[in-house]
Amino acid sequence: MIETERLTLRPYTPGDFDAYAAMVADPVVVRHAGAPMTGEEAWARLLRYIGHWSVFGHGLFAVLDKASGAYLGETGFMDFRREVDPKLLPSPPEAAWVFTSAAHGKGYAFEAADAAHRWMAERHAPAATQCIIAPPNSGSIRLAEKLGYVLHDRPHYRGPALRFLREG
Repeated sequence: MIETERLTLRPYTPGDFDAYAAMVADPVVVRHAGAPMTGEEAWARLLRYIGHWSVFGHGLFAVLDKASGAYLGETGFMDFRREVDPKLLPSPPEAAWVFTSAAHGKGYAFEAADAAHRWMAERHAPAATQCIIAPPNSGSIRLAEKLGYVLHDRPHYRGPALRFLREG
């Protein structure tokens, strides 16, 4: 578990399903990442996230408001095994972040992602990390740059994408 001034970050549990499913069903939240998910799709993804922790010792954190306990979104690192071209070999951990519509514009994404990056550096010390962002997602691009990522290349992943790399 990680705590910041306003947030608690912890691995997902099955009890997070309702809040997670609501977030990924919101068309505003997923507009740059595909279609809203069904409950079945959200459940499968949530189980993937929970399992990732047991295999790799890291994964995506559920991000909660420290004061209220409200679910705000997620951030962390995954090995998504994305079929991107060109690939980075070896593939560094991929940073990710997604936040509920209610959490947008409040600085939660940077606060949480920055804390997750510090945790990853201390616990796993990867030589580099990466993130892959759809070109129209200007908010995520700004966040990646604020976290120290620089544009590395423009791979194809379900259409055009931007890959950012951050040295460890």
